[in-house]
Order: sequence, then C-alpha cells, then structure tokens
Amino acid sequence: MTILDILVFIRDTKPASRLFKKEPLPWPEFREIYMQIHRLPFLTVKRIAGPRMAGFSFPVIALTFWLIYKKFLALPVCFLVIGGICAVFMAFLQALIEYYLISWASRPLIIEAFQISERNYGRRISLEGQVMMSIRYKFQLGAFMIGIFPLLLYGIVIQIGFGGWEQAGSVYWQLAAMTLAAGLAFSYIGSRLLAREMERPILHLYEMMDKVKSGDMNIQAKDLFADEFAKLISGFNHMLEGIKLQNARSEQLIESYFSTLAAALDARDPYTAGHSQRVAEYAVHIGMLARLPEQMMDELRKSALLHDIGKIGTRDAVLLKDGVLTEDEFHQIQQHPVQGEMILQRIEPVDAMAPILPGVRSHHERYDGLGYPDHLKGDEIPLFGRIIAVADAFDAMTSDRPYRKGMDTDTAIGILEKGRGTQWDPYFAGLFVEDYRQKRNND
Repeated sequence: MTILDILVFIRDTKPASRLFKKEPLPWPEFREIYMQIHRLPFLTVKRIAGPRMAGFSFPVIALTFWLIYKKFLALPVCFLVIGGICAVFMAFLQALIEYYLISWASRPLIIEAFQISERNYGRRISLEGQVMMSIRYKFQLGAFMIGIFPLLLYGIVIQIGFGGWEQAGSVYWQLAAMTLAAGLAFSYIGSRLLAREMERPILHLYEMMDKVKSGDMNIQAKDLFADEFAKLISGFNHMLEGIKLQNARSEQLIESYFSTLAAALDARDPYTAGHSQRVAEYAVHIGMLARLPEQMMDELRKSALLHDIGKIGTRDAVLLKDGVLTEDEFHQIQQHPVQGEMILQRIEPVDAMAPILPGVRSHHERYDGLGYPDHLKGDEIPLFGRIIAVADAFDAMTSDRPYRKGMDTDTAIGILEKGRGTQWDPYFAGLFVEDYRQKRNND
C-alpha cells in the first residue's frame, strides 16, 4: 500500500517539477501544468482513499472473513462489518485532512506559476473562473465527516464493549440505535445548512458581478450577513463605487474630447461657430422622436458632433471662400466625409469609434441616390447618416453666411417637407417637420 501511495504521489506531482526547467514550455503545456497544480488537493483525496481501501481495507476484510469462515478465527461477523465501516471512514477522514494540507502547501507553487507566466510569457495565468471543487460539497462533506466520525466511533466501541449486536433487541440498544440515527441525521442536516450558509453570500456576489459584466453599474450588493462576509460585501460595494467614479471621469474626458474637436473645427470659420453643437442637438431631438435606444442616442450625438471633422483637412482658401466654388474646389469639399472617417479611424480604441463612423461618412448622401461620397440610396444610407442629413440641412439653412442671411424657420421647414423622399429620408424629415408644426400650433 505504501509503495502504491508513493508511486501515485510521484505521478501526480511530477508535472509541477517541469515548471522549473530552464527552457520555457509552450503556453498550452504550461497552462496544463498550472491546472494540474490546482487539481493536486482533489487528486490527494483519490490517492489516499483509493489505496487505503483497495490496498489495505478490502484485502484485510476479505482475509478476516476467510479466516472466520474457515474457523481459524473466532470473531462475530458484526465486528468485521463494524471494522470495515471504521476503515472506510478513517480513509476518508485522512483524505479530508490531507486535502486541506495540500491546498495550503500548493499555494507557493501557484504563486511561482504566476511569476513565471508574467516573466516568460508576458501574461497572467488564471483559472478564468473555473471551479475545481465546489465550496458547497467541500464544506458539506467536511462538516459531515467531522460530525459523524466521533459518533460512529463511540457507538462502535460501546457495541464491542457490550458484546455486539446480540443484545439489540433490548430497550437499551433500541434507544442507542435511535440516538445514533438522530446523530447521523443531525450531522447530515447540519453539514447542509453550514454549506448553504457559506454559499449564499458567494452566490450573491456572483450575481452582482454578472450584472457588472453586463454593464449594469447602478447596483449594490445587499448587506445581508453579519459575519466576515459583511466586510467582503462592503469591500465589493466600495470597489464598485470607485469603478463608477472612474467611469464617470472617463466619460467626462471623452465628452470633453469630442466637444474640443468640434470646437476646433468650428473655430476655423467664425460664421459657422456652434454649427456642430447645434446639429448634434437637432439630431438627438430627431432620435428622441424616433424613440431610439439610449445607447444609440449617445452614439448619434457623438457622430453628429463630429460629422464635419473632415473639413479640418480642407484648405482655408476653399473652406472660407465667399464666392461660388469652382468644380475642383467643390470636389475638395465633397471629400470631407471621407477625410472625417479616415481621421476618426485612427483614434483608439477602434471599436469605441466604429459606431459613429457611418454617420460621419454618409451625412451628405441623398435619399434619391444623388448625394456623395458613395451615392447611396434609400435605406442603403446608414441610419445616423439619414438623421444627421436632416439636422445638418436645417441648421445650414437657418444660419447666417457671409454671402447670405439665414432663412426663417418656417421656410426651412417647408423645404425639408418638400424634399422628403428625394433629398432626405421621408420618415426622419417627417418627424422633424411634424414636431415643429405641432409646437408652433401649440404656441
């Protein structure tokens, strides 16, 4: 049994020794060794319980039973059953103790694996949430074994001392049996209650973490516990408040960044100062009338705020010209949606900017396909492009220019209505026109 125990122990721990080789291992192999280290406590249970029963308990029981059968040994069979039960519980109790000892002893190896992963691979290794041994079963089995073993041992000693099961018919043994059964039931129920009590706060934190992962930051873990888990819950809530504060600051910086870009563009032409901000306000208003989702509304506003950012690359002689543009100059102006998209594509992170790019590129497309730069038609035009086109046109018509005075609002609204289905998306232009006229009538 001892030899078998040693051989299995060497087999289970051998992969961990490969961590200390001079040559770095391939990442998949290194990760498998890391997982093996985490499996060591569970493998210890198998290593101890298996050999103890297969290599010692069962052979001894079988040999004893054979000796009793051949009448070489005078021993009640009930004692053999009792001994077998004791052997099984002793094996599992030892395995339980070894489980916790190996868990503690393997932690330096895990820390070393962390350091190796950062030093040799430039990344942090992790279980990524994988559960090797459920805390429910760990506490339930541990508490049950610790509670039941002394009770069984005491019962077995009493049975042997009073001559075995021959007296089982007496009132005394009936009461003893009832007491033993009640003790077993108490150990089982108590272990389940303890495991559930340990699991509840952990599951509650899991639930809160899943909500945070899905983007819901307006939550708070409930302070339902009066033990050390209260500190854990409080720490989680403090951490979440810190994250929310950092997110708010990041959002504020992003907003300032977009506003600064728009202001820098508007500063090039004093006659169009505030154009980007007004277009963004009109676009958001149309989005509200169309009942767009909140996340989409934020992306629409940013796209409208930067819709003309490409004009930064247009020469002043063309951008600020008072007279009629030549064909070449007009062609340069037509390139600003493409230039705007190219500018914004260079901003990191790319995935954060991606939703606003279509609106920047397509805000000069026409619903009838005669716009630029891609001559898109109808619903081929991205959603943001169709909305911004209406907002941009309305502000352009109602704003003063060096060569003309801005139109009155009623005239601009009439042009928008007339251009529904040709120059502008009939639905979004219609929402804007209808809302304006309804407010006008109410006034």
